[in-house]
Amino acid sequence: MSNIEVNGRTIEAQPEDTVLAALRRAGVRIPTLCAMENLLPSGACRLCVVEVEGQRNLVPACAFPVTPGMKIKTHTPRAVKARKTIIELLLADHPDDCLYCARNNNCDLQRLAQEHGVRARRIHGEKIRRPLDASSPSLVRDPDKCVLCGRCVRVCEEVQAVSAIDFVGRGSKTHIGTAFDEGLNVSSCIHCGQCVHVCPTGALTEQSHVEDVIQAIAAGDKHVVVQHAPAVSVTIGEMFGLKSGADVAGVLTAALRRIGFAKVFDTSFAADLTVMEEASELAERLTKGGALPMMTSCSPGWVKFVEQFYPKLIPNLSTCKSPQQMMGAVIKAFYAKQAGIDPHKVFSVSIMPCTAKKFEVSRPEHSRDGVADVDAVLTTRELAQLIKMHGINLKELTPEGADTPFGERSSAGKLFGATGGVMEAALRTAHFLVTGKELDANFKPTAIRGLNGIKEAKVKVGDKELTVAVASGLKNARTVLDQMLSGERHVDFLEVMTCPGGCIAGGGQPLGVPLEAIRERMQALYTIDKEDTLRTAHQNPSIQKLYKDFLGKPLGEKSHHLLHTHYEVRDVA
Repeated sequence: MSNIEVNGRTIEAQPEDTVLAALRRAGVRIPTLCAMENLLPSGACRLCVVEVEGQRNLVPACAFPVTPGMKIKTHTPRAVKARKTIIELLLADHPDDCLYCARNNNCDLQRLAQEHGVRARRIHGEKIRRPLDASSPSLVRDPDKCVLCGRCVRVCEEVQAVSAIDFVGRGSKTHIGTAFDEGLNVSSCIHCGQCVHVCPTGALTEQSHVEDVIQAIAAGDKHVVVQHAPAVSVTIGEMFGLKSGADVAGVLTAALRRIGFAKVFDTSFAADLTVMEEASELAERLTKGGALPMMTSCSPGWVKFVEQFYPKLIPNLSTCKSPQQMMGAVIKAFYAKQAGIDPHKVFSVSIMPCTAKKFEVSRPEHSRDGVADVDAVLTTRELAQLIKMHGINLKELTPEGADTPFGERSSAGKLFGATGGVMEAALRTAHFLVTGKELDANFKPTAIRGLNGIKEAKVKVGDKELTVAVASGLKNARTVLDQMLSGERHVDFLEVMTCPGGCIAGGGQPLGVPLEAIRERMQALYTIDKEDTLRTAHQNPSIQKLYKDFLGKPLGEKSHHLLHTHYEVRDVA
């Protein structure tokens, strides 16, 4: 540690600190648009400029290294004026449609303009209009609102290893686009929405299904049902002033009924169903032969990633549909029949923490006889919008239980919301299917829990000792896959979540939350699992009944038809 002086006050700095890192640790806030935690600085936006004694010019705090004894002034008139000028330059050709923008009141550029007293357009620039890109089933790009901070490019390349977008052109013609400036729908984009999370303005948003859902409920000629994912109930409360990680599943169910949904189902039930099929598939591959390692298939961004970049490994993907799609399938094939409703009259909505789920429902293999498994997907953000539109206050509602027959879930299904959760849930049931015994206490789930990008553990299943691995974030997944293909790493069962941290940090979750909130969401899921008495999918009575009354058995003919799918090789643009 070394001492530096900031605004006349001595603070401690670590040897590898940048000025920005040292200031943040000391609680000194300066603005920035381009800085990204845990990534090397780019110094692109220059909003974080400060005065350093001995330096003639202002220096970017995010890219300037700390030296012992240096003296820094963060808010001198010169520094503040430079920041204000940069903001005015960014606003010079920015659209004046804040009232209609999806990021209104949650926009970094808007906030910075307010903080720096920008009240009029002092600088007028020529507006370069580029077409809106709404070609993707998941995301919308509005280049006119882009401030060229580069955060979306960096997260796509350095965190997700997809590189679907990049800087195009030079000088005033510079913009961010896809290969050949074509639509996102024909790019290598895997729809994860992590770019939306880091975008400081409304240049990137999700494709909204809110109006579709409102119209379906209002029309009255459809039986509108809804399911909500495990990660949603431990997140949505944050958007209504509740503590991060608070589980509001019961309150959420009550709110959805007040909005007008005929039935409210818990996707955690379908997660249990996924465990039954996936664990059975793993057991079959281990005992009868099959492509190993088996790789989970719950995350649609990850599935598209394999289809594009690792097509040779498509046989290694589990053929199981995701919980969203399994729930959609049994709603229209089983629930509709039991309720005496024409499946064509059922409008099935899912509430997901994930923008890629919007892409997933559009895949043709997730429809049967012209009936889609799921008709519309709302992100957690869209759910909050829908609740607020109906004047509902979550704090005032009494919790209610989800509807049968898809309301009872195990805590294993709830774990699907966090990285490592699918693996843990599947191992509990796979061990039982192979040995007839519950997974004993010798297995330490802490090895595959937590926010580390790559985790590995050994677990004994019958006579076999399996090496299982968990990766979250596709750059980490790419590392594991490359090591597997080179023979450097042996894995029998691999779980991959597209988004770093899993669904609790999905592309459809609230924007601008600190890492601590992600940890609290994860801990909430672990607490649910710890305190629950029903902790395995195979012990769920409702799951057992569904197989007895309708599906027959895991991997059986009917379950294979409804609950399994196939994949395809995709070209990379």
